[in-house]
Amino acid sequence: MLQLNVNGQSVDTDAAPQTPLLWVLRDHLGMTGTKFGCGAALCGACTVHLDGEPVRSCQLPLEAVAGRKVTTIEGVSTDGSHPVQRAWVELDVPQCGYCQSGQIMSATALLTRNPAPTDADIDAAMSGNLCRCGTYPRIRSAIHRAAELMKSSQEGARP
Repeated sequence: MLQLNVNGQSVDTDAAPQTPLLWVLRDHLGMTGTKFGCGAALCGACTVHLDGEPVRSCQLPLEAVAGRKVTTIEGVSTDGSHPVQRAWVELDVPQCGYCQSGQIMSATALLTRNPAPTDADIDAAMSGNLCRCGTYPRIRSAIHRAAELMKSSQEGARP
């Protein structure tokens, strides 16, 4: 039995230690927001955060996450209120939507590290996330918009 911290909650699983985290999230914990894309950590559909850093869960063995914090798309916000999620909706980013949870996870990690990214910063951070529908211009615009939303919410929080 392994204990995991997923979205701030302690969960136990009896999955084999070498089981990829993706399958534990989807099949054992019922968290289907994280998608299977390629199975080779090349497309980014399975992106989650491990201690705040984006990782590909399809190739990450369960034993590598024990004692660390895993955040999935379900943990970004329960009501879609995170600035990245709001920007995604505002700018109609998704087309088919399949890759979008991975895109959002990479975008939130970028904005945590760099609250005012340039186009080059965005392109570099998002380069591991493929979108078969080609919504890259909308993704970039949404990341800039999310940065604006984050900045305005921080300015509004100051006395």
